[in-house]
Parts: sequence; structure tokens; C-alpha cells
Amino acid sequence: MPNTENIESIIGNPRKAINKLAFPTIFSMLLMFLNNLIDSFWVAGINSDALAALGFISPLYLVIIGLGSGVGAGANSLISRYVGAQRIEDANNAVIHSIILTGIVSVIILIVGIFFLNDLIVLLGASGVITYCLSYGQIIFLLNIVFLAPNVTASIFRAEGDVKRATNPLILTAILNIILDPILIYGLNLGIFGAGLATVMASLTGFVWMLYWIYIKKDTFFKFKFSHYKRNLGIYKEILVVSLPAGTEEIIFSLVAIILNYLIMITAGVNEVASFTIAWRFISIAFLPCMAIGIATITVSGIAYGARNWKNFDETIKYSTVLSLAITLGICLIFYVFSHQICGMFNYSSGNLELVNRAAEILQMLVFYNCMISFGATAAYAYQGVGSGFKSLGLTILRELVLSMAFAYVMGITLNMGVFGVYLGAIIGMNIGSFVGFICIWIFNLKFKKEYGDFS
Repeated sequence: MPNTENIESIIGNPRKAINKLAFPTIFSMLLMFLNNLIDSFWVAGINSDALAALGFISPLYLVIIGLGSGVGAGANSLISRYVGAQRIEDANNAVIHSIILTGIVSVIILIVGIFFLNDLIVLLGASGVITYCLSYGQIIFLLNIVFLAPNVTASIFRAEGDVKRATNPLILTAILNIILDPILIYGLNLGIFGAGLATVMASLTGFVWMLYWIYIKKDTFFKFKFSHYKRNLGIYKEILVVSLPAGTEEIIFSLVAIILNYLIMITAGVNEVASFTIAWRFISIAFLPCMAIGIATITVSGIAYGARNWKNFDETIKYSTVLSLAITLGICLIFYVFSHQICGMFNYSSGNLELVNRAAEILQMLVFYNCMISFGATAAYAYQGVGSGFKSLGLTILRELVLSMAFAYVMGITLNMGVFGVYLGAIIGMNIGSFVGFICIWIFNLKFKKEYGDFS
């Protein structure tokens, strides 16, 4: 029988709800991100071209993950608002709509992988390492469903407050990938293809575990049964209003890496790209707490907004921002102080001390890229929670592309400051954009208070 305890735990105190959802998610996401880090670690042992290829193809892989996260964010937002409004039957219907959308997105990615992957790699400027890129990328695109489906299913679990089932399969996936990487890359001599195969096999195993709970044990709160499906174009629209912008936001994050790779390539060369690839892995780790807390914010703010409870919504914004800021600054400090020791692990597999030392120098600079990102992240995820996905997207475009990448180009290329200017410009633009985003969500919060504050 389904247990309503999880639902009840995320409807009450926002702080407790965010803690319940966020901290296990942070741990699982750190392990999941460790997949990419471990891939880089072992691939570096092949040669620097293979590592650079991984740097070029990883943004495309993250696009796939982002599309899954986008559909998951749309499902999470709508289902949470239905829960807040006590419309459980509609929530079950939204679950099936989300599954159908996931299948459609998977087919589109499959078509892109079959017909356009080679062209995308050339477009990224990776023609010199295209063989390595295809070896890693083809299996990722062809079997993309094993990444999309677990992502969306985990979002549905989070919407019902079942954080263990949302995170434990992801933890299993990360652990399996860590184990399989060296076996497939070197033990079976599959090279960079082995890294991609390990990622696919690990993710598929985690998803099978989710399917066991849904269709064998049958004790989830929401029902993944097509008998609950009542086609409603309004539900598709509500999910897409959040999922399209949210998925696009993840694509923008990947596009940022692509643009930075390009700017670094033309200002410093391929070896700098390889060093940046190492540093960027760790910089992304510092963003994971914001992302995990933000995912919790979608659920908690969505429930508060659906119930028209301004006090809980206000508390959600404040607590999410402070919590993510504290954790992010702590991680950035650790990375700055121990940058050489952290990046030094890659010297074991690459045997290139110069590459590793340069990665440590880049890491020390780029920790400032994430310092204030919690303000912008809270704004983006809160807008997703209330169903205003395009406002979230607009803030992300402003922060990541219009400001961060524009500053990077102007300082690096126009002002002829070279690769240092690229890094410095990205940092300045990111921090300005983060504060602009927070101002926008705070104005929304004040309007919400004016309309519903007296009734919450």
C-alpha cells in the first residue's frame, strides 16, 4: 500500500521539506557528477586528445541530461501544484503525460544521434579528435532513454516526497560507473568507447531498480498506470511551459561550456582546453548544491504556490538562498586552497604534470564563477516551481549568455586580454546576472504577498 507520510512531510514546514529533499539529492548528485570526473580520470590515461574529445562531447551529453531534467522539472512543478491544491487524481494523470513526453523526446534525440552527430562534432570545432568523440558519443545518443527515463522518474518521486527512491538508484548508478570504467576502458581494451558503455550500463541498472518499485512492489504514492491517463492538452501545455525552458536552461549550461571551449581554443590552444576540462569538472561540483536545493525548491515552492500559502513561499526562497550560498562558498574555499592536490589526481593517469598544474591555476580563478550563483539559481528554480518557466529561462539567458559569455568575449577577444580575460569576463558576468535574477524573484514574492499574504 502507498504511504502518505512522504506527502505529508513536504506540505508542512518549508525548511524541513527542503532539508528532506535537498541533502540526499546533493549526495546523489555529487556521486553522479563523479561519473564525469571518473570518466575524465580514466580517459586521461589514454592520451590528451581523448581527454579533449571528452571535453567537447560532454556538453552534448549534458544536453541529453538537461532535456530529461527539463521534462522532470515540468512534471515536478505541475504535480507539486496539484498536491498543494489536493488534486491527486490530476497528479496521477500528469505522471502518465510526463512519461509520454519522455518517450517523444527520446525519439527526437535518437534521430539527431543517427543523422547529425558527426556534423555537431565538426560544428563544435572537434574535427581533429572526431574519432574519439564518435566512439564516446554514439552510444550515448542511441541509448539516450536510459538517461531520460530515470531523470523524469526521480522527479516524480521527489514530487511525492519520496527522496530515497529518487536518489538511491542514482547513487547505485554512480558506484557502478566507477567500477565499470577501468574494467571496460583498460581491462577489455575498449578505450573511450568503454567509458560511454559504462555510463549507459550503470544508468540502465539504476532505472531497473526504479521499475521494480513501480511495477513489482507497487507501493509508490503516484500510480504509473495508463489507466489513469485522460488525454488533456492543458496538462501537456502546463508541463511544457516549465520543461521546455528548464530543458533549454540545461542546454544553455552546455552551450556555455561549448563557447568557453571555443574562446579558450582560439586564445590559448588545445592544451588549455584539456586543462580547462579538468578544472571545469570541479567548478561544476560547486554548482551541484545549488542545483539540488533548487530541485527541492521546485517541489516546495510549487506546493506553497498551489495552496496559495505566501508565508511558506517566502520562507522557501529565503532558506534556499542562504543554505545554497553557505554550502557553495564552503566548497569554493576548499577547491581554492587545495586546487593543486585536487587536480593532482589527474597526473596519475595522464602523466602530464604541466597540464595538471595549469588546471589547478584555472580552478583557483574559476571558483569565483560560482560564488554568488545561489541567488540566481534560487530565482530560476522558484519560477519553475510556480509554473513560470519562461521567466526562469529569461534569467538564465541573461546570466549565462548575455552577461557571462558577452563579458568573456569582450575581455578576452575585443580587449585582447587573452585567455585570462575569457575567465575573468565569465566570472564578472555570472555574478552580476545572479543578483539581477534574485531581484526579479523578490519582486514576484512581494506581489504574491500583496495578493495572498493575508490568507496564508
